[in-house]
Amino acid sequence: MAKILKLKHLAAIRWFHWVNFPLLFLMIWSGFLIYWANDEYAVSIGSLQVFHFFPDWVYNALGSAHRLAEGMALHFVFMWLFVLNGVLYVAYTIFSGEWRYLAPQKWSAFRDAWSVVLYDLRLRKQMPPQDKYNAAQQITYTAIICMGIGSVVTGFAIYKPMQLYWLAWLLGGYEAARLWHFLLAFGYVGFFVVHIAQVVRAGWNNFRAMVMGYEMEPAKDVAQELGAHE
Repeated sequence: MAKILKLKHLAAIRWFHWVNFPLLFLMIWSGFLIYWANDEYAVSIGSLQVFHFFPDWVYNALGSAHRLAEGMALHFVFMWLFVLNGVLYVAYTIFSGEWRYLAPQKWSAFRDAWSVVLYDLRLRKQMPPQDKYNAAQQITYTAIICMGIGSVVTGFAIYKPMQLYWLAWLLGGYEAARLWHFLLAFGYVGFFVVHIAQVVRAGWNNFRAMVMGYEMEPAKDVAQELGAHE
């Protein structure tokens, strides 16, 4: 069957995506260097500590111990680039109308997203209907934007807890803001793992669309889609 190239991702969306990926990685890495100085979090059951974030061997293996000053310098530099990229991305999706594809559009979004999960786990044979993005992607990408805002807000609260005391207070205090900042970082790591696994599962055609903007589709499917929009 003949195939043709179809535009899927606009150039600006691709640029924001690829710029944000290394920025977020550097933010997590530099935050890890900062966390070393006060690594107080652990998973415990009663008085029994199950796991401490993080054991000394992790710091030693990654060479991240005693690098607090370096971590803070990197974190504060790349934070501004992370914020700028995020603001430009959100503004672009609003003014270009791209948000219509990215944001959940109906109340059944969570039900549809669950159907996508079942399909990905091979517990459902048929892929649920989708537009440019499926319901699970729409919820996830919207959540990532909210998480980014949360990271910036909690980051400012723990960076300037005295000057921004009102912000720290709104977040439940300095300790609560720091915990939320830590959990959000773990959320990004989880997103990375799932996102990369989904990219691998989707195959080269999907990855090429995020690099070049176009994906290959059967000519018949494209004709049917164009007919449906007429």
